[in-house]
Amino acid sequence: MAGVRGFRGRLAALRGGGPGGGDAGMTTAEYAVGTVAACAFAAVLYRVVTSGTVTSALSAMVERALHATF
Repeated sequence: MAGVRGFRGRLAALRGGGPGGGDAGMTTAEYAVGTVAACAFAAVLYRVVTSGTVTSALSAMVERALHATF
């Protein structure tokens, strides 16, 4: 009977019945939410950086840096 009990214990652990087995899919869901949030943040950042105001400010900053005297 010990073999059957060991098999049932392993089966319960695989199904999430064992300690720590109930949230087996949570890490994948958390990575998915984090990836979507990072993509959304990147899209907003891209829109801000490519806007006319920021582009002209960056161009002016580069021009000043290139024409700086040392």
